[in-house]
Amino acid sequence: MNGSDPSIERTCPASRVRSLLSNIAPQYPMSARPAVDVTFRVAVDADALCIGVLATQVFLDSYATDGIRPSLAREVLEHLSTNAVSALLSNPNARFIVAERAGHMVAFAQLTCGSTQELVPSGTAAELNRLYVQEPFTRMGIGTVLLHRAEAMAASEGVSTMWLTGWVGNRRALAFYASRGYKDLGATTYVFENEQYENRVLAKPLHGQIAT
Repeated sequence: MNGSDPSIERTCPASRVRSLLSNIAPQYPMSARPAVDVTFRVAVDADALCIGVLATQVFLDSYATDGIRPSLAREVLEHLSTNAVSALLSNPNARFIVAERAGHMVAFAQLTCGSTQELVPSGTAAELNRLYVQEPFTRMGIGTVLLHRAEAMAASEGVSTMWLTGWVGNRRALAFYASRGYKDLGATTYVFENEQYENRVLAKPLHGQIAT
């Protein structure tokens, strides 16, 4: 489960976001490129519905392994409803990149510029709040490309470190980030409705992420 720090500095000018992705061409090996025909773009307000539904599906697949209980259902509705995602899209520090195949959204990345965490080294940081890939499209390189594009977008706005939190029970996600240069900085706790979950704080310096 991803927890986010409420302390957010407004360091990323929102007026630049529309042109950023088109100017970024991250360099990654052929093996990291998607195995299917996928396009990537910056999200727009109209994407809130599909982002919310896709996020709900991936979240429940990952975390509702014992079924649905009221606290988990309320957590989903609070943070992943269309209205909740619309509010995130309007946040000047938020960045969303979506991946589409044949007009269908299959994945997205969400990051917040200026979001800090006490275990993350000082400097300009961004939090990768979510990187969700619909299960039929996992292990095709889509998540890797989304991650590279999110890192490149953050680096182009002056971010020096990308960080995230990952639930200790999601071993596949933790292994994914470790294999892509993210270092485990220690534990943090994600809390909702008096339920506590251990997360790991992972971070990566973004030196050299801007392609020329």
